[in-house]
Amino acid sequence: MSRVLAISGSLRAASYHTQLLSCLQPLAPEGMHIALFPGLGDLPHFSEDLETDPPLPVRELWQAIAEADGLLIATPEYNGAIPGVLKNALDWASRPRGTSVLPGHAAMVLSASPGLFGGIRAQAQLREMFALLNVYVVGGPQVAIPAVHTRLNPTAEPEQRLTDPITRAMLTSLLHGLEEAIDHQAGRRLVKPLHHLQSQQAT
Repeated sequence: MSRVLAISGSLRAASYHTQLLSCLQPLAPEGMHIALFPGLGDLPHFSEDLETDPPLPVRELWQAIAEADGLLIATPEYNGAIPGVLKNALDWASRPRGTSVLPGHAAMVLSASPGLFGGIRAQAQLREMFALLNVYVVGGPQVAIPAVHTRLNPTAEPEQRLTDPITRAMLTSLLHGLEEAIDHQAGRRLVKPLHHLQSQQAT
């Protein structure tokens, strides 16, 4: 069984991104369990002064990531970039330097927007950040959902909430790609050469 931690980059109660994450479990491969991280809004603003004695919400984020086999991030696009709350969470997750829980994970990312471009700029930024943080991102299909409000029925059961069959098919394919990346330890393979290089430099 694989454990996937899902993080919505929106704090809005009726967030489209949280709704999207809530309807992915029925599309997931057998044996994959998707759990939504509920504490994004509880994280304090990142400060190195708090690293030595981090607040409880930060420790909960670190623990949730450490216990997950994979990550699933859904990001909105605010002013052409990822939301501040999501950037803040990734800043915390990347610390402490040298002992971060992020490297070696496989991740699936998606974006959505009521507009025409589906948050593609925010998704590109998120992919770039994960590359810097040594997180393996499943390549495709790249899912950026435009007019997301027309593709969701928030009052339906989770298995029927996503109404667009093409989007369902793309997300199903991406979830299977995440499962394959987890099974083949793609994230660990990504960071292994870095650990080897660091060992050589240390000697």
